[in-house]
Amino acid sequence: MAEQVAARWDPGRVAGLAPDPASAKAGRGLAAPAKWSRTGASARAVWGACQGSGAKPYQTAVELAGPAFRCSCPSRKFPCKHALGLLLLWSAGQVPGSADEPGPVRTWLDERSARAARTDRNTDGPKDLEAAAKRAQERLARVTAGAAELRGWLTDRVGAGFAGFERGGGDELRAVAARMVDAQAPGLASGLRRASGLIGRGRDWPGELLAELALLYVLAGAAGRLDELPAELADTVRSRVGFPAGTAQVLESGERVADQWLVAGAVDEEQDQLRSRRTWLRGRNSGRVALVLSFAPPGRPLDSSLPPGYVMPGELAFYPGALPLRALVADRTEAVPTPAPRGDTVAGALAEHADALAADPWLDRWPVLLSDLTPARHPDGWALSDVDGAALPLLPSADPWPLLALAADHPVTLAAELTSAGLRPLTCWHQNGVVRL
Repeated sequence: MAEQVAARWDPGRVAGLAPDPASAKAGRGLAAPAKWSRTGASARAVWGACQGSGAKPYQTAVELAGPAFRCSCPSRKFPCKHALGLLLLWSAGQVPGSADEPGPVRTWLDERSARAARTDRNTDGPKDLEAAAKRAQERLARVTAGAAELRGWLTDRVGAGFAGFERGGGDELRAVAARMVDAQAPGLASGLRRASGLIGRGRDWPGELLAELALLYVLAGAAGRLDELPAELADTVRSRVGFPAGTAQVLESGERVADQWLVAGAVDEEQDQLRSRRTWLRGRNSGRVALVLSFAPPGRPLDSSLPPGYVMPGELAFYPGALPLRALVADRTEAVPTPAPRGDTVAGALAEHADALAADPWLDRWPVLLSDLTPARHPDGWALSDVDGAALPLLPSADPWPLLALAADHPVTLAAELTSAGLRPLTCWHQNGVVRL
């Protein structure tokens, strides 16, 4: 039996759970008390019954810790529109607190807890270390061979000129990327696919393509001589090539940093039938930057426990590398909303970015937190200018209008990803409110 009621989430956090825009819209349509009966909320869950087109109402429950979802409707989406509507109703304070969870809800929650406990016990068992080491050695051999093949191909292909690239529209690069997948070097494959997207894009695409291929050439060379590199740089190369340290290893021996972590922003992407979320955090006391990744198949929810604009008191475990950036949440308490944080100037952010690139030259994006920004015209679109008059352009692919509307009458604080092509806006603090862009 639950002893207290969990703190309500805000609507933005609920919206971040939606598997697609259609589900988010349908969920908002169900966030009305008249559509629900027998609702309640405990420290562990929210539940209720929603009347649909059938004779029996749909029984819906959400475990808050996961979150996890259960609904008797036939939808294949997780969460379904009923779960989203119930959570929005709860976030609006229209679901009563209750210390008594209904029997079916309590049974479901207890079963989930028991399964989690069994999984924890199973992961504590002995491992076949010899077999694992053999598999790692075999993979390293395949990656090394693939990297050597890529360096040879790049030498020949760049020497022949880029005219053929434009005629083929990137097909040749994507074919080589497929060979890198076979060599179990997904990082090299990803770089080649990224390079293929540069062909024919803008007047300066040959220079941009050459820069991308040069970085891949250096990375492939480093992958072939890991034993000669300093330990931290070798860890960075392994991660960039595509085989970072395992989760258990990071949690056991990774660098731990406890702080008040500002959730600065998140980016959702879908590729190769897999949805991903990059969440950027900044330590209020340490000044450290961290990247937390989560993944889910289409139709399944991504991790929503780190909502942008919140602060999470907790401890992160960092993956090893010359620039420790990716991290796992090792210990945490509930994230809470925060007023607009104090950001940096454009000059300060660029200096920080330069230091990061010096440690990891393959870094393709960097989180920035900038204060007092106003819109400014740019020769190729829009830029954001700070109090010193320094400006950064927005990515040409970014939709500028939501941010421009917020910044039209008052300077804003912005969290964004800085790339070689410009800023990708993520989160905007405007008049003490937070907007995910």
